[in-house]
Amino acid sequence: MLRLNKYLSEAGVCSRREADRLIEQGRVKVDGTPATVGMQVDEHAQITVDGKAVGEKKQKTILIAVNKPRGIVCSEAHQGNDTNIIEFLQYPKRITYMGRLDKDSEGLLLMTNRGDLINEMMRAAHYHEKEYEVVVDRPFTDRFLNDLAAGVYLKELDVTTRPCQVQRLGKRKFSIVLTQGLNRQIRRMCGELGYHVQELKRTRIMNIRLGHLKTGTWRNVTEEELQELLYLLEESGAEAAETAETAETEGAE
Repeated sequence: MLRLNKYLSEAGVCSRREADRLIEQGRVKVDGTPATVGMQVDEHAQITVDGKAVGEKKQKTILIAVNKPRGIVCSEAHQGNDTNIIEFLQYPKRITYMGRLDKDSEGLLLMTNRGDLINEMMRAAHYHEKEYEVVVDRPFTDRFLNDLAAGVYLKELDVTTRPCQVQRLGKRKFSIVLTQGLNRQIRRMCGELGYHVQELKRTRIMNIRLGHLKTGTWRNVTEEELQELLYLLEESGAEAAETAETAETEGAE
């Protein structure tokens, strides 16, 4: 037996929290009867969402951590003379990436067979942390780090970046933790402040760390890491929903 919300999540329908909302709205039926929050189902149950049948539980979750080399493109389409990440890995099952790294960047890339994880990970409103190590073309001052941390106005995108955590690692090297994923964000931020990025490596996505994984290799994310990631995604989703509800309430007053 399995809780219905977990069944729907593992079937790739939606997150467990969203499943509970669908159940409360009467949109989920089990064996033709409206479901209730918290109920359990077995493998033989006939489950529908908005009248459409939910198939058997999805195949086992695949989540791998890759240390992407420079020069590999995050794309599923063929890129001319460039090698994309799918071609590079030659993984035996269908997977795709969760948050791209540009061609000139390297480091941690997560790849999975679960679209719901990708959707949850990519929602900027959830403020998911991604950490990078960056080397620029010349020594920088503390003023440079403070300006990065405070947020930088990017003319090309007409947006000011969110405040972030920054730490000096050397004369030309620093770490930075972002909670948004604008196109070439770190390179643009440094460029606005007069510096050119020479090396950029992602070392962490939420609770998953690159560690000592060698360039060009990959590993399976552990069950403990996966469960913590799922928990963090659920919690951030709940916080975002509460913030939106509060904003709607205040706007109505």
